[in-house]
Amino acid sequence: MQNLKKIGFDNQKYLTMQSAHIRERIANFGGKLYLEFGGKLFDDYHASRVLPGFKPDSKLQMLLQLKEEAEIVIVINSNDIEKNKVRGDLGITYDVDVIRLFQIFTKIGLYVSSVVLTQYESKPAVDAFQNRLESLGLKVYHHYRIKGYPSDLKRIISPDGYGKNDYIATSRKLVVVTAPGPGSGKMATCLSQLYHEHQRGIRAGYAKFETFPIWNIPLRHPVNIAYEAATSDLNDVNMIDSFHLEAYGETTVNYNRDIEIFPVLNAMFEHILGESPYKSPTDMGVNMAGNCIIDDAVVCEASRQEIIRRYYTALCGQRKGTATDAEIYKLELLMQQAKIKPEDHFVIAPALAKEQETGEPATAMQLPDGTILTGKTSDLLGACSALLLNALKYFAGLDDTVLLMSPHVIEPIQNLKIQHLGNQNPRLHTDETLLALSICATTDENAKKAMEQIAKLRGCEVHSTVILSAVDERIFKRLGVNLTCEPKFS
Repeated sequence: MQNLKKIGFDNQKYLTMQSAHIRERIANFGGKLYLEFGGKLFDDYHASRVLPGFKPDSKLQMLLQLKEEAEIVIVINSNDIEKNKVRGDLGITYDVDVIRLFQIFTKIGLYVSSVVLTQYESKPAVDAFQNRLESLGLKVYHHYRIKGYPSDLKRIISPDGYGKNDYIATSRKLVVVTAPGPGSGKMATCLSQLYHEHQRGIRAGYAKFETFPIWNIPLRHPVNIAYEAATSDLNDVNMIDSFHLEAYGETTVNYNRDIEIFPVLNAMFEHILGESPYKSPTDMGVNMAGNCIIDDAVVCEASRQEIIRRYYTALCGQRKGTATDAEIYKLELLMQQAKIKPEDHFVIAPALAKEQETGEPATAMQLPDGTILTGKTSDLLGACSALLLNALKYFAGLDDTVLLMSPHVIEPIQNLKIQHLGNQNPRLHTDETLLALSICATTDENAKKAMEQIAKLRGCEVHSTVILSAVDERIFKRLGVNLTCEPKFS
């Protein structure tokens, strides 16, 4: 059984090594680097799950070590504004996330210089968003759709291609180009800037920072397989970088989109700079994460568990109509490659056994010390609520028989739900349970002790025998709990 407290990644080494490597790359290009930041700049919970020890905000902390040299440019595709595209992990639209990113970066002392609206067309929603950004003091630039992109190099690298784009005025050595999500136009923005800088006689370079796949561990390493599982909806495939192998005789890992586009990028570099600084997609990257794995067995096991989580997420998505059969087939293939089965996720069997025993939906949780707790459905509480209370009692050292909440507190809440709010289910959801517990904590010492343990839930594993309500799912996410569900409705 996995002990969730084991560390497999040296986070401090990563911060030091990564920032030093980026400084080195800046120097290689004469003091100006456009760095395309893939993935999440902070809240990188996938990385923290598959690399235990990696902090979700590690990349942000690394940038803070470079904050005097760095500025941030946020890129958003105008079509995503018009279509109200939503980030699946946060449930907010891309335009709202741009403002969220700006506010978070600014609050911690990072300089956000501008926002780029890519594939720009003047439309009411897009122009209203620009007005909102400018009211916050942000400069806004427009980049346009280029006919024949990315294959018509003659047009792209000309006054009718990149030349039509606004030149982004930057003032620092390191320009970090980030976005709310994929398809925003980060790489095109960097290349457009290289063109404009070259036209102005300014020497500048480009590099890419993607945490996954990790280039210097094996292709079929569980960490890299887990990345494929995380992007099953995009159909990304990890591949051996054939360009790197040919140039250096060294086997490295990249993913299909970067390998497929590299000949075009290489030609673009040659057109813009006179010669290409890179011989392979791997050369373009600056990721040092692979050098900071300190316990391979720990990260392998953590990655296997993540693959199973992704599989169950896709199964539930299929049941809800948001995931395809192709995603399921791909994840099943990835599980075969990683030599794992769904039952290898330790919380699944106990949850199913509790459901079999009670005839009602049930849950199970694995705590950081490996202990498994279960929660059952009752007249007062849903299975998730019961599980939360059981876990908080365990962390507080309270006996399982201790009553944390009196029925006299629960019953008025149930009455409010049924008689006045139109709910059919009288049982308390997780948010209602935590609110009731916080009320009881004002007069009951045991309830107070339990409330003080809430932070310890972060990183715990939970499995439900039914698809949860949006409320319960959201609460578990906010608590930092890793959740899987059987693909069936209650």
